Amino acid sequence: MKILEKNKILTFEEALKQLESAADKLKKDGVTLEEAMKSYEEGIKYYKQCSEILNNAKQKIEIISN
Repeated sequence: MKILEKNKILTFEEALKQLESAADKLKKDGVTLEEAMKSYEEGIKYYKQCSEILNNAKQKIEIISN
């Protein structure tokens, strides 16, 4: 499944890469609180997208397996 982001469809791999990027930004030295909050919010958004894609895949597998 793909997720829309600002009129662009993201695959699981793309959303995961964005999640990893947001996490990397949080780990950097000298990140301001404002930047950290923005990266955290982005990370949560991509986490939810990845989770939704995985849940949909799990449901499809369960349907096929039964």
